[in-house]
Amino acid sequence: MTSIDTRVVIHQVRRLDVPLPQRYDEAVRRYEELAPVADIARFEQLPNWEAALELAATNAPHGFMIYWKSDVTAMMAGSPSGWKCTEYLMGNHTIAERMFHHDPSVMLHAPLRTVIYADAGERTRLAVDQPSTLFSTYDNPAIAEVGRHLDRLLAELFTAMGATPPAELKPTR
Repeated sequence: MTSIDTRVVIHQVRRLDVPLPQRYDEAVRRYEELAPVADIARFEQLPNWEAALELAATNAPHGFMIYWKSDVTAMMAGSPSGWKCTEYLMGNHTIAERMFHHDPSVMLHAPLRTVIYADAGERTRLAVDQPSTLFSTYDNPAIAEVGRHLDRLLAELFTAMGATPPAELKPTR
């Protein structure tokens, strides 16, 4: 039994697992070039939100920045698993703010979790949960629209990586 003001949301999320044309090391390098590391120290020193928007446009030329990275391959060293894998938190806090001011719990899904991985045969893939399926669950049209915007940015990122964006990322309107 939950309290009267507890919200419980059951939702489905579409995971996109897309083949990349590069070998693993090149795919990681290209991804990090297209979604550079967020310059948190610079963002913290800015005098206002307008300056943050300007810096984000420069720091994230394809709309996304990396906030965190983990070399999963190194963590799994010595295990029987043969995958190469790097995990990221990727997003853009200036885009996330368009949802955050409606509902701070959206930060559960922003930034997005992404994984680049390859098997022993060097077949490389990028996996991510589709943003619109995450953000449509907040019962707010403004938040859902930002999720669709993130879908479009994600499609552009896949294209810039030389991959074919999944049809699910195409706008439905």
